[in-house]
Amino acid sequence: MTELLRTEGLSAFYGASQILFGIDLSLAEGRTLALLGRNGAGKSTTMKALAGVIPTRDGRVTFGGADITHAPAHVRARLGLAYVPEDRQVFPDHTVEDNLLIAAKTGPGGRRDWTLPRIWEAFPLLVKLRRRAAGRLSGGEQQLLAIARALMGNPLVLLLDEPSEGLAPIVVATIGRLLRELGAGGATILLAEQNMHFCLSIASDAAVIDKGHIVHRDDIAGLSANAEIRRRYLAM
Repeated sequence: MTELLRTEGLSAFYGASQILFGIDLSLAEGRTLALLGRNGAGKSTTMKALAGVIPTRDGRVTFGGADITHAPAHVRARLGLAYVPEDRQVFPDHTVEDNLLIAAKTGPGGRRDWTLPRIWEAFPLLVKLRRRAAGRLSGGEQQLLAIARALMGNPLVLLLDEPSEGLAPIVVATIGRLLRELGAGGATILLAEQNMHFCLSIASDAAVIDKGHIVHRDDIAGLSANAEIRRRYLAM
């Protein structure tokens, strides 16, 4: 199984405050890894550090075998690392279709798996909204658009930060179904979530983060069966 993304001893700061302490993660091609933890545990900081949005103070990040520890965000994106932030960051004054076309590019090695017609097929809810300004979409519709926009770049790895947070149950179910279909189709996904139940039918593997440290690793079934770890680090 080919490893696509790895961190070794990853540490990151906001100003003088250290948030991540020696994070070690490994994501193999075609797998979905859930990074689970409570609010404030370090999930979003980990995703930002991987995407190059914040700098890495210590440690190493490799992607496809290349050292990207100090590579800027746009270089990581060109290499095939797509990041969907927690706050979605759609272009509010542009239409849904324009948001997608802005992001369209050929992926690494000439990948063109995701085109506009395929996006309409995979995201039927967006078809009827294609002419609507993205700023007029609901939170759930914006989340779907943000994921679709990331796919338009034909990435090798998809980083999703809290995709279910604050959304209605029916929208969460729709996003969950979409991520299962992506995983079944061979997509490689790192999913940061505090909702373990959302991840159960999506992720193959799990890592638990607490206070900036990885405190547990397992496959998703093993984590689900480990009541002590769930109580200690994931119970709300």
